[in-house]
Amino acid sequence: MHQIEQILQTSIDDEEYELKTLPYRQTMTYYRCALREIETKFRVLDEQFSMYYDRNPIEIIESRIKSQASVLRKLKRRGIPTTIEAMESNLFDIAGIRIISSFQDDIYMLADLLLQQDDVRLIQRKDYIKHPKPNGYRSLHLIVELPIFLANEKKWVKVEVQFRTLAMDLWASLEHKLRYKKDLPQERLDEISHDLLECALICASLDKKMGELRKSEKRNPIVHP
Repeated sequence: MHQIEQILQTSIDDEEYELKTLPYRQTMTYYRCALREIETKFRVLDEQFSMYYDRNPIEIIESRIKSQASVLRKLKRRGIPTTIEAMESNLFDIAGIRIISSFQDDIYMLADLLLQQDDVRLIQRKDYIKHPKPNGYRSLHLIVELPIFLANEKKWVKVEVQFRTLAMDLWASLEHKLRYKKDLPQERLDEISHDLLECALICASLDKKMGELRKSEKRNPIVHP
């Protein structure tokens, strides 16, 4: 068992630093490699749509690896042992990638195309678009597992994939900035929550309207003289 807390407390000046931190650094390398693999999959799909359909279903791709401190806090908060083995078994969002599209239909199309690939396993699916969170948050979350090929083994690694439209992503970004102003009185925080929910409904209405316009354009293409 490799204790993450002990690894993080190891001094960089310690002569055994490289040896003591190797298990954690190696594990995080696996997550980084898995992120590269899944990002490549989406970029290939985007290229294919650009070539054959003259459009790009993906507007933005963002990825991140949880920091060491964030991993440790989450394990402690959940009462999970602070070992690398427990981290791999219980935390599914250490590696995360966000796919941002213009249209809601593209979200489900991209998710289906990803899951059709024979080296991608679906571990968990949470659809906050069809079933928004009480605060108004909308997104499609998938936990998938895919293999990375090492020198002498194949290792399956979990990655969280979030799909959002541009409107969903704008709302989520601003909600995070506004909601976490802890120095405001509770009455004002309640007002902000109410207004944010109203904004979420407006964003959802915008996504719906833009999707309808897109479908209408397909049914009634512009004919040039």
